[in-house]
Formats: sequence, C-alpha cells, structure tokens
Amino acid sequence: MGKITGFLEIDRQDRKYLPAADRIRNYNEFVIPLAEDAVRDQAARCMDCGIPYCHNGCPVNNQIPDWNDLVYRDDWEEACRNLHSTNNFPEFTGRICPAPCEASCTLNLTEAPVTIKTIECAIVDRGWQEGWIAPQRPAAKTGKKIAIVGAGPAGLAAAQQLSRRGHEVHVFERQAKAGGLLRYGIPDFKMEKHHIDRRIAQMEKEGTVFHYGVHVGVNKSAKDLDREFDAVLLTGGSEKPRDLEVEGRELSGVHFAMEFLPQQNRRVSDEPIGQVEPILAGGKHVVVIGGGDTGSDCIGTSFRQGAISVTQLEIMPAPPEKENKLLTWPDWPLKMRTSSSQAEGAARDFAVMTRRILGRDGHVRAIECVRVDEKMQAIPGSEFEIKADLVLLAMGFVHPVHEGMLAELGLQLDKRGNVAADTATYKSSIDKVFAAGDMRRGQSLVVWAIREGRQAAREVDLFLMGETTLPR
Repeated sequence: MGKITGFLEIDRQDRKYLPAADRIRNYNEFVIPLAEDAVRDQAARCMDCGIPYCHNGCPVNNQIPDWNDLVYRDDWEEACRNLHSTNNFPEFTGRICPAPCEASCTLNLTEAPVTIKTIECAIVDRGWQEGWIAPQRPAAKTGKKIAIVGAGPAGLAAAQQLSRRGHEVHVFERQAKAGGLLRYGIPDFKMEKHHIDRRIAQMEKEGTVFHYGVHVGVNKSAKDLDREFDAVLLTGGSEKPRDLEVEGRELSGVHFAMEFLPQQNRRVSDEPIGQVEPILAGGKHVVVIGGGDTGSDCIGTSFRQGAISVTQLEIMPAPPEKENKLLTWPDWPLKMRTSSSQAEGAARDFAVMTRRILGRDGHVRAIECVRVDEKMQAIPGSEFEIKADLVLLAMGFVHPVHEGMLAELGLQLDKRGNVAADTATYKSSIDKVFAAGDMRRGQSLVVWAIREGRQAAREVDLFLMGETTLPR
C-alpha cells in the first residue's frame, strides 16, 4: 500500500448531505462529494491488512485495495479501469449500494471503515468527467444472436458483457425506458436518471439493441424468442409484491409501494404515468408498512410530495444499536440503521402487526395495530390505532410474475417460486434459456444483480462458443 500508516494518521471522513429542510424541496441528489484531496486521504487509510475481507463483502468482488492505492498515488485513470474490470456500473453502486464491503473492512472493527463507497463513486464520476469511459466495441462479430428479457441491472450488465464479446444482443423491455427498478423504483433523490441514460447511450454505441414497450409473454411470444435466438437470458426481476391480507385492504388509499414510487419517477422524468389513479401524499398522514429500503424510498417521496406526517411500521423487533463484532465481522451485521429518508422526520415503530385497515366512505382513515412478541404473537391489550389517509405496502417481493412469459415457457420454478437455475451455469430447465438476477435469486441488491448478470453472460458465452474469456 502507498501509505502503510495512513489508517493511524487520518480519520474517517465521509460525504455529507444537504440539510433535510433543503433537500426535501426537490428530487435532486443531495449527497455532497468530497474534494479530490480528501478522497485521496481517505484512500490512504486502506490498510495492508493481509486478507482484504472487503473483496468477499463486495458481491462483484471489486479489487478495492488496488484502486484505493491507485487513487492515493493519483493514478485515477488506472483506478477507473480497475474498477470497471469487476463492475459495469459503479456510478449506480456508488450511490445506492448499502456497502457491505465497508462492513467487512478490517477498520470496521473499530467503527471507522474505509469510505469505500465514496471513493468508488468519486472514481467513476471523474472517469465520466475526464472522458475515460468510452464505448468498447468488439474487434469481431461471432454471428450469434442473444435475447435478454428485462433491462434492469442484471440484464444491462449481461448485455454489455456479451455485446463487447461480439455477440448480437437484443434487450427486450416492457417499459418505455431501460433501467428496471433503477429507473422506476429508486427515487431520483438517491440516483438521478441521467446516469442510466449515459450508460444506455454507451451500450447502444457498443452494439446492444434495445426494444422498448415489448412485454414478452404478453405482446410478444416467449416461444418466438426461443426460436429466433441462439440463447435467451431472463432477467425480469422479482416483481410480485407481498400483500397484506387483512380486512380493509380493498379500501381506496391503500397501495403497493411499486404503484406509488414509479408514478413520481415518471413525473420527474416528464414521462406519462399512464391510465392509472394518481397516488399522492400531499396533505396526508402516510403510513408505510415495511421497514426496508423500499419503505424508506416511500418515506422520502412522501415528504417531498408534502405529507403531513409519515409513520413507518416494521413487524420485526428493533435491532440492536451496535453489533457484536467478534461474532459478526466480517459478515453483514444486523443493527439499527437510519436512512437519509427516515432522518427527514419519519416516526418508526417496531414489532407492530397490522390487524385491519379502517375506512370511512370507502377510503382509509386509520389502521388498527397490535404489538407482537419475539414469536410474532399478538400481545393482549396492546392494540392501538394510527391515523392514515394513505397506506403504502412495502413488504418486499415474493417471486417473479408467473403469468405470461414463465407460464408460456413452462419453466421449472424453485420452492420459493423463482426460476430454477444454479450459479454454476445459470441454465433454466429449458435448453438455451438462462436466468439471472432477482428472477433467479429472489429480491436482492442492485450489486448482486450486476454480479449475476456478469456471471450469466460468461455462461451464455461458454454455451454458445465452447470457450470464453469473459470474467467469472
């Protein structure tokens, strides 16, 4: 490492946020980047730790100590090249990844891990600014045609890898634009959509062909793809939301998070929301059921729309404030975390179960809750009500949508309802049909989708060509 004693001499410094009162006035990103010299100092903190567990903590196995050292030595261009050797889209992960690499950092044993995510984002942003990130066109074409269904992070990563290999890659996306949940789920204040547009432009110049408004299994036959292409990769995501089966679920004002969030993203992008009922939080008491990232996105969006109050409910008990590092490190710990959206003023309550949704004149007015014990059993006498004009269900996703494409193909599913395919080959139960990302593994992180897309691309290339040089 360039500065062996850097971790002893330099304190951890991370990016800061604009004040909540300022940032909730718009949908712009609000993270304040570090200055270049500050990033270099933070990179100097990376230890010569012998076994860099950050490699394992990162799903795409970024070579973190290597590009930290390059930044410290002021070789930003080589750092950018190194970063892209394992991650097709570091500007996405540098903004929205929860950074399991930092949890695995040796310095996390003293609560001061290297600011890996911040350094990653600084490298790729400078790479775009300096023009180091350019289309990589293949030297020769293979003559093989590949269909990829779904333009989320898994599909995009696979498409870029396979196009650069020389295959003719066609991506079929049912929405009007590429990105999947990156575009239609994650709010702009966490990641503005020009980052996606820039990558799509790069991929088009590399030869990837995008087909928008094509819903395979609905307005295009899945079996036609099987006949027309040499290989088919399914990366459609896990889109079947977990529902809340209680009395009053049918009331007006009760919606899935993924009915609410895409509408606002479309408004910000001047894209029509379609023939649907507008869902708006302005002037309302909002209750978000579900304590994960999607729930936090609902909170931040509700505040920006002018909600009077936002309450987030989680059925699980409150996690500990700090983990027992001797038991958990270098694995991802269960501990209390407060997102930027939660910090904007949301009330949070744990170990709470919704018993029923109460209404008046067909519209939600409150929810009736009860506290639960460690066995998820209701505690007698703990019932209470919360005023609610809008209830958003953010309890996760159970599996991909089975109707349409999967039913038409007759693919074998695993016991959780995902497409059955292992990580050795990513092959489905049908010859030449592969599956990757959330469609195969269930709902997960964007960085895991990128990993699976890259690995699936290698297996598709190996299947078609009998050999491959694509990275595992």
